[in-house]
Amino acid sequence: MKAAIYPGTFDPATNGHIDIIRRAANVFDEVTVAVLDNKAKTPLFSVDERVNILKEATKNIPNVKVESFEGLLIDYCKRKDVYVVVRGLRAVTDFEYEFQMSIMNSKLSDGKLETIYFNTDLKYSYLSSSSVKQVAQFKGDLSDFVPDFVADMLLERLGDK
Repeated sequence: MKAAIYPGTFDPATNGHIDIIRRAANVFDEVTVAVLDNKAKTPLFSVDERVNILKEATKNIPNVKVESFEGLLIDYCKRKDVYVVVRGLRAVTDFEYEFQMSIMNSKLSDGKLETIYFNTDLKYSYLSSSSVKQVAQFKGDLSDFVPDFVADMLLERLGDK
């Protein structure tokens, strides 16, 4: 079975993230969306909320499952016995960061971990979770950026600040 892991913080999951998940699900038999629980960061949504958002957003993609993890990605991959990581690229700046992470993960896994990049769809090339949160903070239109239920959650959480 061809399996892959798509890791990230997904705070919140955007239409760009969901597009990468759909496309990866067309390539792999199973895609695990792995939501990072990074204690060093203060996300807007809890890890459970982010997992639930992604479960709802991907409920119609049968070969996708959503879980959370802590610690190093390579340790999570070892526990799952999956050594293919999916990442999305929007721009050259993404590539520089992702390339460094890919090399580090490969080194930590003695060359077992492979990273496969999906170029973002052009319509999502500008999209980031941070920019979506900023639009929500000022009660902007989120309809092109996130699923409707995520927009509602964002506006509820940030709209009155």
